[in-house]
Amino acid sequence: MNNSKLTLVIGASEKPERFSNKAIRKLSNYGHEVKAIGLKEGSVSGVEFQIGFPELKGIHTVTLYVGPARQPAYYSYVLNLKPKRIIFNPGTENIEFMRLAEEQGIEVVPDCTLVMLDSGIF
Repeated sequence: MNNSKLTLVIGASEKPERFSNKAIRKLSNYGHEVKAIGLKEGSVSGVEFQIGFPELKGIHTVTLYVGPARQPAYYSYVLNLKPKRIIFNPGTENIEFMRLAEEQGIEVVPDCTLVMLDSGIF
């Protein structure tokens, strides 16, 4: 049974020490299809990331690696993707964005994507 969840990483970076980079690699290793958006174009483990707001369909999970100050630019974009859930990784928690998501029926998960994958709760 394929439990792959199409996941969008927002805040992607080619720098190996960045958590977004680790998340892309780990999601891929666990068999999840990954899309990614960064402040500049690049790629990690064969996942090309784009800049801006690409048109995407079928996103199950959005995992955030941009801080609250940069998130307002993504509010309508992410909400219009209609993901099943948004993971607010440590340091990205944002009460306003969480409330907007919940009002749209999107599950809000304040957790760490890396830990979730390793513990089998992703």
